[in-house]
This record gives sequence, structure tokens and C-alpha cells, in this order.
Amino acid sequence: MKRGDLAELAGSCGLGAWTGFGVLTMVVVGHDGAPLFGDAGLVSWSVAHRPDVAVAFARGVTATGTGVIPYALAVLAGVVAGRTRRQRAVAVALCLACLGAGQALRYTVMTLVARARPPLADWATHASGWAFPSGHTTTSALTAGLLIIAVRIRSPRGWPALAVVVGCWGVLVGLSRTYLGVHWFTDVVGGWLFALGWLGLCLGAATRWLPQQWTPGTREPTDATAP
Repeated sequence: MKRGDLAELAGSCGLGAWTGFGVLTMVVVGHDGAPLFGDAGLVSWSVAHRPDVAVAFARGVTATGTGVIPYALAVLAGVVAGRTRRQRAVAVALCLACLGAGQALRYTVMTLVARARPPLADWATHASGWAFPSGHTTTSALTAGLLIIAVRIRSPRGWPALAVVVGCWGVLVGLSRTYLGVHWFTDVVGGWLFALGWLGLCLGAATRWLPQQWTPGTREPTDATAP
């Protein structure tokens, strides 16, 4: 695949996710932050199905979606993606920039939307701030995406299995937020869409501007391959 084609594909995926996120955001704002679709039902189901072992597991999973862990994993993604010391340093900086800027933009959207969380009585863990989009969900999805991209760049044997494991982690962090009662499910969906849109933008820019050796499986157009 040509580098330009990959950049266009990443940009198209990102645009689609941004469109979905924009529509969902308008619906949330239009309903004054009230629960949507199955939001209330899912939280009620979660409250009614909380054995101690499940709550402990959910708390453990949700704890990995914030704080130092996502940034440490972003650094790991940069180390995996680069092949030389200089490439790794640049890749680490890019991964951290993508994650940090994404979090800052999400926080801005969250503050503007100012959606209330589910009732405090339903919470099974600590939470703070507004609800939409979910911060833990966005952060873990962005981190998972960076790791999956890094693994794909290096393409080790068994990389699809690694990508599935990382992707499942990102999904579980989001689901844990609703299970623990601190987010509506549409907050989680918003976090996933936001992360996918931001990753598409970042990947599209990186694919277009980074050296070819950083995007294996792509090729520059030549006289023989150019249309």
C-alpha cells in the first residue's frame, strides 16, 4: 500500500469516528446530559450484579486506565516502534504527545459538555469531574491504539494475538467504568469514538510525514507504480 493511501485510510477512519462522536455529543447536549438509550438500564443491571470478586476485578482493571500506567505503556509503544536509538527517542516523544494532547482535548470537551455522572449511590469506586466522554476510556483506548500500531510496525510473529490482547484491555477499561457505576455507557462509547478519531488523525499525519522505514508495508510511488 502506498504511503499516501495509508494516510488517506487513517484520515477517513478518523473522520468517520469524529463524525460519530460529534453526533453523539450533540445528542447528549440536546438532552441536557440525561441518560440516553440503555444508559440507565445498564447501570441498574451493574448495580444488581456485583459480587465481591467481580468488583475487585473491575477496580483493578479500571485503575490501569489512568495515572502513570498509560504513559508508561505509551513509552513502551515508542520503544517498540523505533529500530534505532534515535528513532525510539522520536517515537516515544510522538506517542507521549499523541496521548497528552488527546487527553487535553478530551478534557476541554468534557468541561464544555458538563454532563453529570450516574447517581452517587450507584458508584462502586471513586470518580471526579464530568462524565462525557469518559476519561479512563479515552486514555486506555488511545494507549491501546498506540501499542497496536507499534506492534504492527514491528510485525513480530504472533502480532495479531498481541493486538487482540491489547485491544481487549482497552475495551475492558471502558466497560469497567459503567460496571462500577461512575459512567453512563454513552460516556464510554464517546470515549472510544474520540480516541479512534484522534488516533486516525495522528496516524494519518505520521504516515504522511515520517520516513518510509517507520511504516512497513507501505511504499513510495515510483515511475513503475505511479498512476
